[in-house]
Amino acid sequence: MRFLTFSLFLLLFSCASYPKKMGYQPTALDTLEIMNPYFSNVQKDYVYKANIIVFENNFGGILVLKKLADQTHRIAFTTELGNTIFDFTLSGTDFEVNRILKEMDRKILLSILEQDFRSLIQEEIVPLNTYTKNDSELTKTKIGSKTHFYTFKNDILTNITRVGNEKEKVVITFSEIDDRVARQIVISHKTMKLTISLQAIK
Repeated sequence: MRFLTFSLFLLLFSCASYPKKMGYQPTALDTLEIMNPYFSNVQKDYVYKANIIVFENNFGGILVLKKLADQTHRIAFTTELGNTIFDFTLSGTDFEVNRILKEMDRKILLSILEQDFRSLIQEEIVPLNTYTKNDSELTKTKIGSKTHFYTFKNDILTNITRVGNEKEKVVITFSEIDDRVARQIVISHKTMKLTISLQAIK
């Protein structure tokens, strides 16, 4: 009987929505748009010391994100000696590979990196639902066909979480936030060995 009760509890918990699992309660939707401010300044080059662990490979160097125009960003990752690891342009629904290292030129990896960087730089977000817990607000939205949850603490964006089947797939964490710049960013995949760590140097 105890085993049956425990199994029923696990079944109910596993079927619960992501916000409920995280302890959030639904609230009235009172805004038509929320903003990610971290890469929105067209006058600024966002320069980070970067480390990318993908499968069994470890790449280190400098990553530069530049907003070129509305909904258009260029993202370049080079070694500290200046050799290009990858160079992408994201514009609306377009994804252009300008250059990429042969070892990273895999269709599935490019698709994952596109999703990651699209989530990272998406500025204007249309909320579908909102939830609260203490001083935190959770906002559900879609980027393409993927469900994302934005976590705000005291109105500061601290996390973006991509969710599938009510489970975390990718978590983007922002910290050391100063003047609309997240000086430290970690993109962590939960279902594969892929982590992107960024530390601002400019």
